[in-house]
Amino acid sequence: MSIDTDGLRLFILAADLLNISAAGRRLGMAPAVSSAKLAKLEHSVGAELLHRTTRKVSLSLEGADFLPFAREMIAQEEAALTALGKGTAKATGTLRFTAPSTFAQLYIAPILPKFLDQHPDLTLDLRLSDVQFDLIEGSYDLALRNAPLLDTSLKGRKLADDKRILCATPSYLDAHGTPETPSDLSSHKLIAFRHVRPRPLKNAEGEIGVFDPDTASGQLIIDDGLSLKRATLAGAGISLNSFWSVHTELASGQLKRVLPEYTGAEDNVLWLIYPKSNVLSPKVRVFMDFLIAEIGKAPPWE
Repeated sequence: MSIDTDGLRLFILAADLLNISAAGRRLGMAPAVSSAKLAKLEHSVGAELLHRTTRKVSLSLEGADFLPFAREMIAQEEAALTALGKGTAKATGTLRFTAPSTFAQLYIAPILPKFLDQHPDLTLDLRLSDVQFDLIEGSYDLALRNAPLLDTSLKGRKLADDKRILCATPSYLDAHGTPETPSDLSSHKLIAFRHVRPRPLKNAEGEIGVFDPDTASGQLIIDDGLSLKRATLAGAGISLNSFWSVHTELASGQLKRVLPEYTGAEDNVLWLIYPKSNVLSPKVRVFMDFLIAEIGKAPPWE
């Protein structure tokens, strides 16, 4: 089976834009040529990749399954040509990136104009949510994760450490008392993420505790990082936060560390990850290098 790489590029861009004509225009193709190339690709693979009606274009189930492989084939071609000195290291096309919404709002969104000025031929397609999406099924090129890198099908580069600390408002602590040991947390109201297991705590002497909302006198379960911080600021209880999320409020006195000698016991790291099977394309490499240079080398929260 022979597959036209121009057809693959058209399919990938049309899947991103959900518009075949617009995708063709970006690639310098007339509408009739775009339609013909896409039809030829579908004939080659034996499946309808995009559903077309007079009103809209949508990705078929077969197209959704094929899309990550199409992206990898193009990345493989670019890497091979570059290795032979015939390709280009210029970052072009669309980069699909997913990251936790709170971190992205604070640290990534403000620096995007600088990145786009440096790479005007690159389009960023961002999915910002505290829900973790599957990179392969979602056809993402890159993701930021603030959790241990356990999936062996993924590769990653460290962006920064992600220290976790306990905090609450001074007014909450005045009203309910200040915990002196981790076991005291069970008599407090705790705020936590949905579906998060009990989190181990440790101090410099190696003593272990646990942050477990299920054992608390009251609990508030939230699935959004910014809402968790705002609930903490409103005095709803004690929460376990990434230091990068609350360092400003700690410095201003709006929040106060609870059990300040304890931090999260897990080795949490902010990882930039991508599927292990994927070739590291120029667009992914330049964005990772940019984030590490702007954030990782001197984290603003440190």
